[in-house]
Amino acid sequence: MTERANTDEPVSFETMTMAAALNSGFHVAMEGNDKIVVLGEDVADPIGGVFKTSKGLSTKFGEHRVRATPISEQAIAGAAVGLALGGYRPVAEIMFFDFITLAMDQIVNHAAKFRYMTGGTTPSPIVVTTTIGSSHFGAQHAQSLEAWFMHTPGINVLYPSSPADAKGLLTTALEAPDPSLLIQHSGLLYSTKEEVPAGRHAIPFGRARTLRAGHHVTLITYGTQVSVCLHAAEALAEVGIEAEVIDLRTLVPLDLAAIEASIERTRRAVVVHEATEFVGPGAEIAARLNERLFGELLAPVLRVGSAYTPVPFSKSLSGYPTVDRIVEKVRSMIPDT
Repeated sequence: MTERANTDEPVSFETMTMAAALNSGFHVAMEGNDKIVVLGEDVADPIGGVFKTSKGLSTKFGEHRVRATPISEQAIAGAAVGLALGGYRPVAEIMFFDFITLAMDQIVNHAAKFRYMTGGTTPSPIVVTTTIGSSHFGAQHAQSLEAWFMHTPGINVLYPSSPADAKGLLTTALEAPDPSLLIQHSGLLYSTKEEVPAGRHAIPFGRARTLRAGHHVTLITYGTQVSVCLHAAEALAEVGIEAEVIDLRTLVPLDLAAIEASIERTRRAVVVHEATEFVGPGAEIAARLNERLFGELLAPVLRVGSAYTPVPFSKSLSGYPTVDRIVEKVRSMIPDT
């Protein structure tokens, strides 16, 4: 399901992968705002980014706006913060999420805090884009670290599951007053296509989307696990359990209102994510829901996440959530199923 672009102009659509949708988002935004600049390893043509999300940008807008950098995440993020303080809207591409550890000081201690520390006089509206690799990329290229940034006040955390959402969230991030972290998954960049608005397309932060209606249990998820939860909901329907599936789309801000409204109907919930189950995003979501809806719940809010190990090269050892694990968890909550 694709949301229409928020404009009064006629909307045209093109069928795109997530990578193409992100690329389209950059082209449209950079045409409308010459203060948007892109920094990162290999982002300039002819490479156009290792995942091709910046393809054609340097050719169209010049290498003064799309600059390939040395292999230094600290320098990429630091330069982006400096540019933001100078009135620009920089995009800092960190090739893999794991490498963001080298830029944590600039992102967490500077970008996320400047507007607060200066009473709003020096915002730092940078957009950090990064990619989570699939398990075959191995332990140092496949970690899901979004919980670290959810714990950091001052930065938006975005994790789209579809091409249209990717473009819509990127557009909003490029117009937002605060820094944003846009997380892409390599397993989603080219795996699916859908119709995406060809022009400007923005999705408000903090607005989850219900992908499937149900009345027995709510599956709360995002990113790669959206499709897994939808398949799990189909499997559950075969045994008479109707699961509602909610795609969070943004982890900060978190759409607690939509989640709570669903659980007030279903009275059961499972949070599913690719990040480790131990101290993952689901821990905070489950705690909030158990605190706020304790009297309404028929069972505690449960979680399905990845095993608490480094990501192995072998998919068979990955410990990621599966349809079977989700179905088993849901059935444990509902007697006589």
